[in-house]
Amino acid sequence: MQCRKIGILLFNEVEVLDFAGPFEVFSITENKEGNGKAFKVHTVARTKELISARNGLKVQPDYDFKDAPQFDILIIPGGYGAEEIEIHNQETIEWIRLRAHEVKLLASVCTGAFLLAEAGLLDGVQATTHWMDINRLKKEYPLVKVLRDVKYVDAGNIITSGGISAGINMSFYIIKKLLGEDIAKATAKRMEYDINI
Repeated sequence: MQCRKIGILLFNEVEVLDFAGPFEVFSITENKEGNGKAFKVHTVARTKELISARNGLKVQPDYDFKDAPQFDILIIPGGYGAEEIEIHNQETIEWIRLRAHEVKLLASVCTGAFLLAEAGLLDGVQATTHWMDINRLKKEYPLVKVLRDVKYVDAGNIITSGGISAGINMSFYIIKKLLGEDIAKATAKRMEYDINI
């Protein structure tokens, strides 16, 4: 079975667990045959310059917008960098908009939903975000059907998740959706993570 390619967007002031949680989950997932990885996970940013995530963690992106390969799944994390910086960066918003039409599944963590909304990708779509930002999402993007008190929302080819650690729950849900519950549970057990999917 061929590995699905996952791209995780990075930017300055990205919330660490927003991208590191899904990165860990997908990186250790075995395929159904048990003889290899189910996913190949890469990071991508506007440039290949070192990213300074929240609280000073430094991360080197694998790709930039110009040389990033085709992904099957694209994950957009959140944090201050999403909701206050990248939301005003038209190059980032346009890249997300273009890539959204190429991937099989687009997912956001926390306030990464604001970048999807700014790109017009959540118009008429059920979505969620961090509980502290729900009202802002509803106010600034009235066409989004915002849901409260959920870890994640599956709207078909777009899945949004709540704040920070909810991205891990969403990742296990995606594994269940694509590979089945047994693989999701085996991955969670390996991580010693309690899941309810």
